[in-house]
Amino acid sequence: MNRLVPVKTSDDIYPMYRETPIGHLLQYHNLGRAYEEYSKAELLVGMCMDNRKQLHIPDNFAFIIRTGGANLRYSEFKVSFAVAVGGVSAVALIGHTHCGMVNLIANKELFVKGLVERAGWQPDSAEEHFYHYAPMFEIGNEIDFVLSEAKRIRMRYPKILVAPMLYRVEDNLLYLLNENLP
Repeated sequence: MNRLVPVKTSDDIYPMYRETPIGHLLQYHNLGRAYEEYSKAELLVGMCMDNRKQLHIPDNFAFIIRTGGANLRYSEFKVSFAVAVGGVSAVALIGHTHCGMVNLIANKELFVKGLVERAGWQPDSAEEHFYHYAPMFEIGNEIDFVLSEAKRIRMRYPKILVAPMLYRVEDNLLYLLNENLP
């Protein structure tokens, strides 16, 4: 967790993000900045589908794509749409602590049992489904994944500002990630 950079004041926001949609996101969510009115989105937020996370942002400020683990690999057309048609200039990629996409194999039995009991699946089909998709959605470590996904998105969209962050469910705050640590 030594990669986490708390944002407790505006001065804690990295200079490259200040006065950008990324800086505004951090100010709205962490610092209680008064909401401005937006007629169109300035930011794309890629974050996990986890129900424990709720951003404090004004209406129309951001497009939000929620996927397991904040994994945008299979949502790239939506990212492209937000950039090309929606006109966003920045992407906030937000992972979170205690993500269910980490160590998926530990949840295999629960996953299979849930599909059998709640969805009416046959056990063999549920297990096959798990083994087919789990490798695609396993993210390993939350921080390492967000950093690698930010790097991938930067390479794909070189004119777009991309900020890797972590949402700590323990305090409901956003943290910047220090990308310069090994």
